[in-house]
Amino acid sequence: MQAITQHLRRAALTGLTAAALCGLAGCGGNGGNEAGGQQPLVVGMDATYRPFEYVDESGQITGVSVEIGREIARDLGREVVFRNINFDGLILALKTGAIDLSISSMTATPERAKSIDFSDPYAKTGLSVLVARNSSIASAQDLQGAGRRIAVRIGTTGESWCGEHLPEATLVRLDTDAACVLEVVNGTVEAWVYDQISVMNYHLQHSGQTKALLAPLREEVWAVGIAKSADPSLREAVNATLGRLRREGGFGTIADRYLAIERDLMQAQGMPFVFDLQP
Repeated sequence: MQAITQHLRRAALTGLTAAALCGLAGCGGNGGNEAGGQQPLVVGMDATYRPFEYVDESGQITGVSVEIGREIARDLGREVVFRNINFDGLILALKTGAIDLSISSMTATPERAKSIDFSDPYAKTGLSVLVARNSSIASAQDLQGAGRRIAVRIGTTGESWCGEHLPEATLVRLDTDAACVLEVVNGTVEAWVYDQISVMNYHLQHSGQTKALLAPLREEVWAVGIAKSADPSLREAVNATLGRLRREGGFGTIADRYLAIERDLMQAQGMPFVFDLQP
């Protein structure tokens, strides 16, 4: 009898623990397992990067990456949960199983591919430069030389590019976009190296104090991050959804909602749009 009682207590504790963990993971609300009896698809992103991933006025994570995540979950027949995670923590979150996918405007680089797998590319962009309006800097060559102070966001390809190509510059490493922009606006750095869409948008927000050098220092592609330990079928499903969005014009619909201004500006300058990417 005592053994049976202990077994029942252990079972009850196990059930309570599982329920608590599910609550922490965001499984509640709609039950989490309603879609075909599967766990929800957990997607991580750094929601500070408008219009791709950001928190709206109602406190909800939204943007281009959220729309892509919803399409993937729909094709999988699963509910979806979005988690706001600092960019430099996304790879660790994948490796530890805290999230299933990272959809966060992440460049697929050989270095990152040592730690995680990537889907097929879904967007193409390039590194560009934000400088003060009265700056004499006009090209990447002008960034060379000792004494240059360059803002970079920690964990980004802008940081790695500057470390490789600007060995004599002083890199001011910061953990948010806002901090990097502020350094340029205040004149405490001479440039910020980041992706084209962001540089364009931050210039528009501070047009009286900055200028954007949009000619790419290097072209890059973004892809969905997936843990190396994940079932191969997950990557296949992600690629299938990305292919469907490309064939059916889904990326164009997403661009109409979130990137119409950026698309028009890039096309006006004769630059390919981020979704103008062949499969």
